[in-house]
Amino acid sequence: MLNHYEAVFILTPVLSDNQMKEAVDKFKAVISDNGGTITNEENWGMRKLAYPIQKKSTGFYALLQFDVEPTVIAALETQFRRDERVLRFLTFRLDKYAYEYAEKRKNVKSQPKEVKEEAAKKETKEEKEN
Repeated sequence: MLNHYEAVFILTPVLSDNQMKEAVDKFKAVISDNGGTITNEENWGMRKLAYPIQKKSTGFYALLQFDVEPTVIAALETQFRRDERVLRFLTFRLDKYAYEYAEKRKNVKSQPKEVKEEAAKKETKEEKEN
């Protein structure tokens, strides 16, 4: 049975854009080679870290959402650990509520700005009514 997963990882800031894309593609390949499907990919770009890791204060953040067999996660995390470009990573299984939220978030991101603002207004209006 396929589960929904999300992996966030931080790559070292000394990489060029091409090297960063190459690293992300490597992890995407691990997922797809093992029969998984990538449902969403986000590049959050360079961010300041909360605390220094390996004497670095910034890092490239990337997020992958994917559906895969639970046994593949061990192989993916092994690749994260072996790759010296990865400062930190976190992989977790999305329960049905987290999955619904991720889908909603993904849909909002893909819409034009005006539609996003309208959806945000509608959401706050619904919250006030409840």
